Amino acid sequence: MIQQKDKSVLVYRFSALGDIAMVIPVLRSFFKNYPDQKIIFVSRDYAKPLFDEFDNLEFIGIDFNGKYNGIKGLLKLFKVLRKKNIKSIADLHNVLRTKVLNILFKLSFKKVQYIYKGRADSKKLLRKNNKIFKPLTPIQYRYCDVFRRLGFPVDLVNHEYPIKPYLDNYTEEQKLLKLSQNKQIIGIAPFSSFKGKSYPLDLMQIVIAYLQKNYSVYLFGGGDSELKQIEIWDKAYKNVYDVSKHFNLGQQINIINYIDLMIAMDSANGHLAANCGIPVLTIWGMTHPFCGFTPFDQSIENSIIIDRNLYPAIPTSMFGNKIPKGYEKAFRSIDPKKIIEKALKILENTKSHHN
Repeated sequence: MIQQKDKSVLVYRFSALGDIAMVIPVLRSFFKNYPDQKIIFVSRDYAKPLFDEFDNLEFIGIDFNGKYNGIKGLLKLFKVLRKKNIKSIADLHNVLRTKVLNILFKLSFKKVQYIYKGRADSKKLLRKNNKIFKPLTPIQYRYCDVFRRLGFPVDLVNHEYPIKPYLDNYTEEQKLLKLSQNKQIIGIAPFSSFKGKSYPLDLMQIVIAYLQKNYSVYLFGGGDSELKQIEIWDKAYKNVYDVSKHFNLGQQINIINYIDLMIAMDSANGHLAANCGIPVLTIWGMTHPFCGFTPFDQSIENSIIIDRNLYPAIPTSMFGNKIPKGYEKAFRSIDPKKIIEKALKILENTKSHHN
């Protein structure tokens, strides 16, 4: 008879990198409480480097455009997963795909719990008329709740950051860090998946141009047009370095561990930095910290938000994909000077912590 503890908890979250990154603090706290419990984590291929820090976790990367496409693909995926020695399922996504998998697992008598997204509360926060403006439960706590219902209470209060990865002198990451010559390093991730979450590039250029005078600025991005823009800034300014072009995700995470501040939109790089215990200055557009996606363990002081007296419909959507009429220039109401001043203040604080 196989002992219960040898059985794995199957966890899935297929989605954008930021949502997957927000699971990491929860898993750290999980393994702190249950060091012997195995987890099988199923997600998109590209997310694998996020999980390298965990010994007791098996990562299964999948591609829904290829092998696991459509309903046939889901059945194929179920057959693969069913062969694993699983005792229960934590669905951290709760979308059509995972609902189908959940039904199949329930039919094979497995315990399944899924995330409650709090849709009714989200609607109240996002609607234009008689908006109920109060914070939603942060997504990390919603993740914890799924594990609790499976019989694994997880407490984020005792979360511990891992030791920074050791980078020897021959690694490409270390070579880049050496170029900074003892300057403090600011990571900037100026892009986001939606226009409603991306600070205008001409204003961001003012921020970059100013900060690079006394600091090293590392730029992070992903899409082709983003990489072209980063290349322009990299060439234009002496202390600006293009990180996305030369480093894969695993290497980027190694680098983020050694920066002093990340300036990001409401997007993945902010979460990657927060997971490393790095201060994150988040610039919010059509979304808002109240939506529950603030980077882990960051104070509200580290958020710059559009003035809601001027633009009361904010937040307009969870993903920043809705820009109401008359809100096209809302992001321009955030003065670059405000971002620069806030960044300098945070850097001052981190400096005094280190001394």
